[in-house]
Amino acid sequence: MLMNEQGIFAWSGGKDSALALYELKRAYSYEISALLTTITEDYDRISMHGVRRVLLEQQAESLGLPLEKVYITKHASNDEYEAKMSNKLMEYKSRGVLSVIFGDIFLEDLRKYREENLSKIGMKGIFPIWKKNTTELAHSFIDLGFKAVITCVDSNVLDQGFVGRIYNEQFLRELPTNVDPCGENGEFHSFAYDGPIFRERISFTTGDILLRDNRFYFCDLIPV
Repeated sequence: MLMNEQGIFAWSGGKDSALALYELKRAYSYEISALLTTITEDYDRISMHGVRRVLLEQQAESLGLPLEKVYITKHASNDEYEAKMSNKLMEYKSRGVLSVIFGDIFLEDLRKYREENLSKIGMKGIFPIWKKNTTELAHSFIDLGFKAVITCVDSNVLDQGFVGRIYNEQFLRELPTNVDPCGENGEFHSFAYDGPIFRERISFTTGDILLRDNRFYFCDLIPV
């Protein structure tokens, strides 16, 4: 592997992204060209995670990395998402960036989907925490000194009481046994706000909790 090989990081702002970036810095020789994040333009928030754009920008600044935002509509089709993402990635490919880094852990269909889309434009996927045990990853995240807050939960598997909580050992102990400790099946999403890869902690307070699509509870994080 070339020491100066460049990659763009598909960044959700959550704990798995943070852990994957940590692992990438520890065990790989990639230069990160930018964090690439999908923003739902109607809400001006990170798609699926519901985190305000300003907090994402503070996160990127604390990480010392450029931020590239791709805006999609709130009811974006796969076609819209794929077209906008492909266009943005092609810009980076023209600059010599050939890899996209993901924080995925074990969803085979998702990895196949990503790799097939990347192959169409001559790029490849890098998965630093792929197939690692999610229970071990969850405890490792906490033991390394990372901090995250739960920003969204799927009410089909978790009740409202889990949203807005800190991702810690107590949170893990109280998760139902059918819920993955990293939320890899979409049970919950998070926002990482401190840890060994951050230069400074991102400050916020928790605000209102909203139910969207009659299914997902979101906790608003208010910048301080």
